[in-house]
Amino acid sequence: MIDVGLTHIALPVSDMERSLAFYGEFAAMRVVHRRHDEVSGLDVVWISDGSRPFVVVLIESTEVTVTLRPIAHLGVGCESRERVDELCARARAEGVLIQGPTDSGPPVGYWALLSDPDGHTLELAYGQEVALTVTSADTS
Repeated sequence: MIDVGLTHIALPVSDMERSLAFYGEFAAMRVVHRRHDEVSGLDVVWISDGSRPFVVVLIESTEVTVTLRPIAHLGVGCESRERVDELCARARAEGVLIQGPTDSGPPVGYWALLSDPDGHTLELAYGQEVALTVTSADTS
């Protein structure tokens, strides 16, 4: 099978285990591939929520100088407003909630922004209409 289309985004991370714990807790992502790069001596890990053939590639780095910061972010759809609220409560308790939750109505939905261990931004949302918009878009 040959991959076609958008398959991944890569992020530098300074502490692989902390990043894996964060994305596991707040984005329900798990490791689907892990390797140690013999040349750099650093780890490379692919994580996915399993909902589609797309991964976030975490690349261990000795220094993270560029981050996805608002407005740049990774977006994760949640199954309910209550789930967004639950994750926001945990994020607030851990000191990683940046903003929200906020209800912006369709097509944006109910959303919040969190900061991962390196300062990359993760958006949690419910009610965004990405799938509906993509499937109904006129691509001619």
